[in-house]
Amino acid sequence: MTTAKRPSRIDQIIPSIIEHDAVSNHTFEAQRILREMGFTSVIYASVIGPGCAGRVRPLAELPLIEDGSQWVLYQASIGGPAAEVFARHPATKLLDYHNITRPELVERWLPALAEEARLGRMQLATLSKLCSFAFADSAYNAAELDALGYLKTTVVPVLVAQGNIAFPPDPVALSVLEGAKEQGGADWLFVGQIAPHKAQHDVVRAFACYRKAYDPKARLHLVGREMGFTYRDALGRFIATLGLNDAVELPGAVPTAVLASYYAMADVFVCCSDHEGFCAPVIEAMSRGVPVVAYAAAAVPETIGRAGVLLTKKNAPYVAAAVHEVLSDSRIYDEFVKSGHVRASHYSVENAQQTFRSAISEAIAPS
Repeated sequence: MTTAKRPSRIDQIIPSIIEHDAVSNHTFEAQRILREMGFTSVIYASVIGPGCAGRVRPLAELPLIEDGSQWVLYQASIGGPAAEVFARHPATKLLDYHNITRPELVERWLPALAEEARLGRMQLATLSKLCSFAFADSAYNAAELDALGYLKTTVVPVLVAQGNIAFPPDPVALSVLEGAKEQGGADWLFVGQIAPHKAQHDVVRAFACYRKAYDPKARLHLVGREMGFTYRDALGRFIATLGLNDAVELPGAVPTAVLASYYAMADVFVCCSDHEGFCAPVIEAMSRGVPVVAYAAAAVPETIGRAGVLLTKKNAPYVAAAVHEVLSDSRIYDEFVKSGHVRASHYSVENAQQTFRSAISEAIAPS
């Protein structure tokens, strides 16, 4: 439980960290704010991915300071040894929950990830007895923590990377996308890991229907790094079977400026994901004036509010018709652009930062 002594350092523990990942971006931004608040703060990870060298220390180097001046904050999004290290550490514990994908959503394609998810949910339950305070990206996530017995929880939205909101487009990438648009046709966009629970296959299916029924020159951009190659390869075969190789692009993980180019040229952001604990890319899309059409699963309705089209089902003709209605009616389109800007401002970097500061201040206040 909380002690009267104010910590001088709040170190973060995360299972794995990688560039261009929402939870990783959140962790780096949290570190910046903690340091700004006067705390020493170092990030320790079991797996340190590309782009993070020099910014993160190996988990084995996590120090043990026994005078009560050190607290530890765990970024929970998957299972693994990092949670065990966090549990054993004697410091006062805080937890930041980004949700853990339901194992059955990935079991077929990524069995190892399913096992990690299963372990993560078991560890999350165990940690409820050890954490004095817990944050969650959304009320959807906080409800899971409350059900597991966490005594004190609050909602702190994902700290969306400022660059993803405001970074200028890459001129070369922008020129290529503009050249394609000159040939006619709408540009669909989805941003997220290429993984089964993100359901890119459902976006492709809806896109194929849209091209056949409404817009044969339309293009689809599925931006995000591969989470293993089994699903990625199957998705590629599915695209080829539908004859869409020239219309669907999978560029993988891209630099921030290139991502900005995709947002700049997108006509609509289409999300068919089966599981999202928050879904930061929809905020990025709305902030850049891209209307959102999304399947109303998990935390997506909470994140989007009334600022986008929320679908109660995601069969291909239904999704295609919804996208067509948005893109073919300028009044509807402009209204969603306007409401999207308003909704994105609710999750602005400044608001999220202040919410995080307030949560930390509440956590460290004497009980």
